[in-house]
Amino acid sequence: MDMDEPPGTEAPGPRIELRHLRYFVAVAEAGSVTRAAERLGIQQPPLSQQIRALEAALGVTLFERTARTIRLNGAGAAFLPEARRLLDEARAAVRRLRRLARGEQGELVVGFTSSAALHPRLPRLLRRFREANPLVALALRENTTRDLLEAVDRREMDLAFVRAPVGRYPALAALCLHEEPVVAALPAGHALAGPGPGPEAVAGAPIALAALVAEPFIAYRRADGPGIQDLLLAACGRAGFQPRFAATVPRLLSAVTMVASGAGVALLPESLRALHRDCVVYRPLEAAAGLTVPLNLAFHAGPLSRAGQAFVALAGQEEGAAPGRG
Repeated sequence: MDMDEPPGTEAPGPRIELRHLRYFVAVAEAGSVTRAAERLGIQQPPLSQQIRALEAALGVTLFERTARTIRLNGAGAAFLPEARRLLDEARAAVRRLRRLARGEQGELVVGFTSSAALHPRLPRLLRRFREANPLVALALRENTTRDLLEAVDRREMDLAFVRAPVGRYPALAALCLHEEPVVAALPAGHALAGPGPGPEAVAGAPIALAALVAEPFIAYRRADGPGIQDLLLAACGRAGFQPRFAATVPRLLSAVTMVASGAGVALLPESLRALHRDCVVYRPLEAAAGLTVPLNLAFHAGPLSRAGQAFVALAGQEEGAAPGRG
């Protein structure tokens, strides 16, 4: 024992390296140092030296040797499956590392708001990414816009589908996947509802935003969706009025339910028109309203994981995708 070592420890012996295991398995399978050397593409003497180095490191003889033959002894036969397992695990670890480096394996945490989930581009992108990256585990999280953007900002989440601009978060960037038209959601029987609810989710001709001047509005709560309420207020201001809010809600889906109950009207992304079609009528707005809401893919502007980069690149291939609004 080395006197400088702590009591109870032994001086380190020769190291066992993966090449020792590979050489050992080759000789064991070939039953000959000569044939194993040919398969490995090395000379016989160095191979013999490496086998003896392995035995020295283990402190165990692995082969019975004669002048013309070499074969496994009992210890060698017991060690062979262990050596194969270690080599397999090492190869698998290298493959995993390379897949991680290429973004083909790992986990990607993707968030979305409840209204973003209803847009057809979101499930389509998730499906395309799964098909292209089957070894990447997608962890999906639903939350409010504010909580999602803060999670991405803190790098607790990789990406988030949101309806709002991301300008309040300087560290974030966004890809706008779609500028979606806004429709007016009206309770069934409303004077502007047209023919009424039914299979045609958007009924009648477009209406002017100013036609809603006297209506109580159900709006997305500003604290939970920074930016959406600002878009609504700006559009109404261009139409010459300030909306009167009957209620504000943390989720746009809640707004549809309140409209269905007769509590007021709401301005919503067109993709929500499939909800409550038995008691809500959706009317398109005239183009002069100039009111659209984005479907943004938000992500950190700093370095992304390879899987995150692959997702953003895939999203960028969507028709009409462009840098998100600030």
